Amino acid sequence: MRSDRWAVPIEWRSRLGWVMTGLVCPGPALCGDGAALDLTGHWAGRAALAIFAVAYALVIVEETLHVRKSKPVMVAAGAIWALVALAHADHGRSEIATLAIRQNLLEFAELMLFLLAAMTYINTLEERRVFQALRAWLCAAGFSLRAIFWWTGFFAFFLSPIADNLTTALVIGAVAMAAGAGHNRFIAAACVNIVVAANAGGTFSPFGDITTLMVWQKGVVAFEQFLVLFFPSLVTWLIPAALISLTVSRDRPAVTTDTVPIKRGGFVVIALFLGTIVSTVLLHRFLHLPPFLGMMTGLGVLKLYGFFIRRAELRSFSPTVDLDSVAFNLRDHYKPAVKPFDIFISMKRVEWDTLMFFYGVMLCVGGLGALGYLALVSDFLYADLGPTATNVLIGVLSAVVDNIPLMFAVLSVNPDMSVGQWLLITLTAGAGGSLLSIGSAAGVALMGQARGCYTFLSHLKWTWAIALGYAAGIWTHLSLNAALL
Repeated sequence: MRSDRWAVPIEWRSRLGWVMTGLVCPGPALCGDGAALDLTGHWAGRAALAIFAVAYALVIVEETLHVRKSKPVMVAAGAIWALVALAHADHGRSEIATLAIRQNLLEFAELMLFLLAAMTYINTLEERRVFQALRAWLCAAGFSLRAIFWWTGFFAFFLSPIADNLTTALVIGAVAMAAGAGHNRFIAAACVNIVVAANAGGTFSPFGDITTLMVWQKGVVAFEQFLVLFFPSLVTWLIPAALISLTVSRDRPAVTTDTVPIKRGGFVVIALFLGTIVSTVLLHRFLHLPPFLGMMTGLGVLKLYGFFIRRAELRSFSPTVDLDSVAFNLRDHYKPAVKPFDIFISMKRVEWDTLMFFYGVMLCVGGLGALGYLALVSDFLYADLGPTATNVLIGVLSAVVDNIPLMFAVLSVNPDMSVGQWLLITLTAGAGGSLLSIGSAAGVALMGQARGCYTFLSHLKWTWAIALGYAAGIWTHLSLNAALL
């Protein structure tokens, strides 16, 4: 005879049903009689919207105030969910807020674990000097500035789907700056090209951008379906690249003879990273397991391999200390520039500010959704304007507002769209950020890295060309993939 000791009371099962219906359906939470509970007019709803606006304004002026973008949104997330709880308590449904925030936290946790593994792999490749070797090869090849312009764009476009657009922009941007040192106009043009290429290339792979990863993890687009965006994204990059290249000189910069050898195990780490990606896709495709599981398993394999790298390097590592030397530095002895591999150093260098920003943004948007704002916006955009116009508009908006909260809001609303429309918003949200230098993390990061050469105005000069590529990429998708729309 089955024991009912752990059975859920009827009242709570009923409440749980209301909550799950509210989470699955693109509307606000439900009240006691099953009708949609719209809290946008509640004082707590208005206060939450004001808090989010202030927090995001601080994110936009991050470079001016020098306040890390994660700080205001993390504080706002806590304040907004406190207001969500108060608003639901006024209607006698305080448990809805509790279960809703746990659902939001689950979505963030899956994203964070996925990115933790991916970022650790990228940091390990950097520590093993894989990217530095690529830079040294380009600088020593004797290419003209125009050839370097195309090579860096090419690498950015095809590296972004495997890494991510931010890492790609920083790595390839360093290549362009080293190869074109002293040619500021070239560096500015190359940085614009790299940003456009990295953002466009990241749209046809779940690993290329946070937005594509979110769409894939949500399950609305399968891994192989992203590949149909290859030609639209290629067009999005090639048109502005061809126009910008006409202004790039054919002069040859000074050739360097420096060589950078890849450290022990560098090529194995590349193979492990590719194997992790393949296994993640297969586990998700055939066993329907969440993608973070494959990535974290791959991270475990990297940590095991890192143990053998470290043990081999410890055998050959013997720092010498000359106490009689005036040049002796205690810090250099205990923290030498060249030291055995440590996987936890790669994990420590993960972009924790970025991960905490995702936490804050996702919970802020989730809180606004629990108050009914996302359903309100969805009714206007997707019902009145239609999916195509709305998805194109969201892409343009992503040039000013970060595409992550925009995409998370769309996924939270979960409009009834075809696969072709989901692919369209994937393309526009990623490529639309290239219209302005502040529209993507890649652009913002390169402005800091190439300070004085690549600026907001130097990028704005080519916005018209980028807009042509953006429009052409959309047209290519609508034409080639019409059967999916």
